[in-house]
Amino acid sequence: MSPFSHRLVSFTLAILSVLFFLPAGAREYVVHGPQGGLAMKLTLPDGFDAAHDRCPMVILMHGIFSRKDYVPMPQLAKALKRAGIASLRFDFDGHGASEGRPEDMTVPNEIADAKAIWDYVQGLPYVSCVGLLGHSQGGVIASMLAGQLAQAGGTVPQSMVLIAPGSVIKEATQGGSFFWQSFDPADPPERLKLFGGFRTLGRDYLVTTQTLDIYGTAAHYRGPVCLIHGTKDSIVPLWCSEKYVDVYGSDAASLHLVEGGDHTITRHRRQFIQQAVAFFQSTLVP
Repeated sequence: MSPFSHRLVSFTLAILSVLFFLPAGAREYVVHGPQGGLAMKLTLPDGFDAAHDRCPMVILMHGIFSRKDYVPMPQLAKALKRAGIASLRFDFDGHGASEGRPEDMTVPNEIADAKAIWDYVQGLPYVSCVGLLGHSQGGVIASMLAGQLAQAGGTVPQSMVLIAPGSVIKEATQGGSFFWQSFDPADPPERLKLFGGFRTLGRDYLVTTQTLDIYGTAAHYRGPVCLIHGTKDSIVPLWCSEKYVDVYGSDAASLHLVEGGDHTITRHRRQFIQQAVAFFQSTLVP
């Protein structure tokens, strides 16, 4: 290896070490949840002047084991931007660049994360109204946050999109099987290793998820809801979205099927995104 190549490799490794191994305490976080700072990314429409203009905003919530910069969140942010809608996507605690341990993640903790982001967005002077979008477990979080906000009697989301909302997590933990890994639901292990140990769930998640009142909480929200579900989703069954429609009522909620779409939205991604953005354009944009 030439001296130049050696220096280049050394420089690259140094940069990577900064990016991937930077201590959490060295980062600055604007919003904090139960486990600490939440990493987030704001996307504004082109030419938008935050000092003088106002626009609607959508808070984007990723699914379990995902993060703000994984499909479909960046693609949604880009499409919303083109439609004149701002977005804020963030990593839940224990995910991505946010603080916290993955094994300490629970649905109540994620709802608290989302509420902290909601409160932050409510304080932004250029935001005219707010919508929520959640994918998979993020859909459960969005629906329960909206319900809790409605129960509290304060400001609620203008509208909401739930993409393959993963309410099946309750039945999965009650039945002692999560992502094809079995456990005793009456006495879950301290840590449940999934995907060959690549991912881990903690006991608190396995215990608390069994008793979640997902639909009962969600039902308090009475605004417009759009549900989007792929017909080839092998992770979250279609009945999850269908039950949300039953809970909200057909006058408030609509279900849109993406033929051939999968759970990770790697197939027919454009249809998922177009449907979500069109819904927000009709419910958020004057």
